[in-house]
Amino acid sequence: MSTTRLAPDDNERPSKRSRVEDEEQEYEEQEEEMPQQATTGRAADQYLDTINRAVLDFDFEKVCSVSTTDINIYGCLVCGKYFQGRGRNSYAYSHSIHDDHHVFMNLQTAKVFVLPDGYGVSDPSLDDIAFVLAPTFTRASIASMSSSAHLAKPSYDLKGNAYLPGYVGLNNIKRNDHMNVIIHLLLHVPPLRDHLLLSDFRAKESELLKRFAGLAKKLWNPRLFKSQVSPHEFLQEVNRASVGKFSLEQQGDPVEFLGWLLNRLHKDSGGSKRRNSSIIFSTFQGELRVENQQVLTRSDATSNERPRFDISREIKSTVSPFLFLAVDLPPPPLFQDSVEKNIIPQVNIHAVLAKYDGKTTQESAGQLRRYKCQRLPPYIILHFKRFTKNQFVEEKNPTIVNFPLRGLDFRDYVDAPPSGESTLYDLIASVTHESVAGTTRDKENTVWKAHLRAAGGGGDNEKWFMIQDLIVEEARKEMIFLGETVLQIWERRADEANQAKGTTGARSMDVDK
Repeated sequence: MSTTRLAPDDNERPSKRSRVEDEEQEYEEQEEEMPQQATTGRAADQYLDTINRAVLDFDFEKVCSVSTTDINIYGCLVCGKYFQGRGRNSYAYSHSIHDDHHVFMNLQTAKVFVLPDGYGVSDPSLDDIAFVLAPTFTRASIASMSSSAHLAKPSYDLKGNAYLPGYVGLNNIKRNDHMNVIIHLLLHVPPLRDHLLLSDFRAKESELLKRFAGLAKKLWNPRLFKSQVSPHEFLQEVNRASVGKFSLEQQGDPVEFLGWLLNRLHKDSGGSKRRNSSIIFSTFQGELRVENQQVLTRSDATSNERPRFDISREIKSTVSPFLFLAVDLPPPPLFQDSVEKNIIPQVNIHAVLAKYDGKTTQESAGQLRRYKCQRLPPYIILHFKRFTKNQFVEEKNPTIVNFPLRGLDFRDYVDAPPSGESTLYDLIASVTHESVAGTTRDKENTVWKAHLRAAGGGGDNEKWFMIQDLIVEEARKEMIFLGETVLQIWERRADEANQAKGTTGARSMDVDK
């Protein structure tokens, strides 16, 4: 049997530390031989009555509040504090004597014990606590999460407040709102969400993957004690895994975080360069053809002529995988009169997606480039490049992009899609940016918001929610167009039959529709 260890003390002699470990192991071995007692006894009933669910919060790292170790941690169900071990020399044992708190749950196994007596407790009244600690899901329980039926099943927290599982607020602990919106985006993509909810990751998987799955289960938990979730445990691991690049203390870029997280989850899931080698690649990875040609010299082309490919010269073509497509916005007007200064420029989404039509030429780093998709993934992530840096500040392009919520046709941006595979996509999530500073991204005054589709089917039954940290509000559809969109996730329709229905209105971008 493995030894249950207390956190090392630098001032403690090795012989004393070994004796403490031996006593803890002996106590644990004795307890394993003792049968768990039922809670029908009067003493056990009295102890269970002291449990305070209102103070229980399993969203934070499972470390001892005294030694800060994460080995063999028990949660006090009376005050909510964490302690290591339950042997006679453990912190949990001392807490039970000094504070007169007696009911503890092992935060890994969810087994409950009464201290200092040391007996185990098995009682159905404790099942809700075990479920909040580690929610479990089945295929049947997640079947309706992306349908309108999910809207008809609100849940209630301990205070009787109604909430919709999956559409709950995330704490902004310090400056992690840019990561909160990415968490929401990814955990509302059905294949990835379902994969995480049904997961039972063991020790061989990475800690980041296990914590992300744990956060997914809490976010979609229909039996929460509080109608909000803290991402602290997951984000602490993000900080460690990224070597401090993404932390709770510093405002950051959600696009950078998304790129890092997708690649890290792919790697930690055992993914390779092969197609469909992870849930990340099978969900988001497409293929893009890039054609390159050396820029013509000014002696070969007039200054007023738009850069174009010369078919008589060599054109290099490569095909590369992608996880999201970057979209350029047209530059806003430099000068405006008194009438136009309050007018926000707008652009049709097809105008900016023309970058990927295989015909539009762009000039960059002495090269002419043309892009066209070779294969579209089931879920397309679009990144609207809204921020640019100059010598002094980072400026934001305020141009509004007009797009349909359903039926965006990518047919012009892909070469020969497979027969029967729809090129129509429906929007399921987006991230918008707001800043008090106006046209700059002021880290002190930045607000990131996520808009999430809460039901399928379209029409009047479709609902959208806006989530900004702990704020969760139902959003009017027409308001989704008005935000300064930075990221979007589009879901491919199931079959070609649906494509015929939506083709007529696919290119209608009117905000009123």
